[in-house]
Amino acid sequence: MERPRRYRRPGRVREKAPAEYEAKPPHSGLSGVLLDSDVIIRALRGYPDTVAAIGALESSGVPTYTCAVAWAEVYAGMRRGEEPSALAFLRARGEVVIDSRTGRVAGDYLARHGKSHGLGLADAIVAAAASTSALHLWTLNRKHFPMRDVRFFTPE
Repeated sequence: MERPRRYRRPGRVREKAPAEYEAKPPHSGLSGVLLDSDVIIRALRGYPDTVAAIGALESSGVPTYTCAVAWAEVYAGMRRGEEPSALAFLRARGEVVIDSRTGRVAGDYLARHGKSHGLGLADAIVAAAASTSALHLWTLNRKHFPMRDVRFFTPE
């Protein structure tokens, strides 16, 4: 009987990247920016201001991220033929994993702001993903995010 093959992680980890691959210093202390679905949709539709702002962020060394909620919202509103470009855009970004901690924070947001501000589940999860990952949230609908601990990104 043959032994099962397992995935093996590489044995060596490079201490420091070679000079030609060193990351640029992050833009104004940002550790990263979580893109809300409205920003992603504007980028996919080719709005020059949004595309330029995302390019400027990434060229300055600030990584951009998405989460499962953004993937779902983008795919729900996608037009026929847009799948390849949307998939390429989403895969080019880091992904914030939605775990139980994120769920607990989102539940707390819903309990506090659900009725008073009309906070929906999707926005609560996106806010919790940004908050628990120490990322700034870039959204075009700040009124959907009344939480005080969510830090927002505003393009210059």
